[in-house]
Amino acid sequence: MALPRLKESNLSIPQVIKVIENGLPVATFTKIKNDLGLPDKELASFIRVPKSTLAVRKKKGKFSFEESERLYRVQRLFEKAVDVFGDIKSARKWLKEKAHGLGDIAPLEFARTEIGAREVEDLLGRIEHGVFS
Repeated sequence: MALPRLKESNLSIPQVIKVIENGLPVATFTKIKNDLGLPDKELASFIRVPKSTLAVRKKKGKFSFEESERLYRVQRLFEKAVDVFGDIKSARKWLKEKAHGLGDIAPLEFARTEIGAREVEDLLGRIEHGVFS
């Protein structure tokens, strides 16, 4: 089951957790890759999946629990950026460009860890509420 946007789905948080535990389907990877306008290699790098492992996952049809968590992290940030900036194009651009509030590191790059992702979410929240300090 592909993981839909939480706002647009009837899935509860426990249901989302179960989907992630069972492994997100390759279709989720493809959707996020297309939404972000990234090649396979680049998105795989962000979720720390080697090229050879990505090929295995594509054959298997789903990702491991840990890979699914990292893929969901990217999806969550993308959705938040779309909400804040109002459209996919602007969100995509912001996530890929260096951000002053993240020490001039691109938000996607900064979000390679959960701690970094939380900082990106915090920055998006500040932008959303007009707090730039």
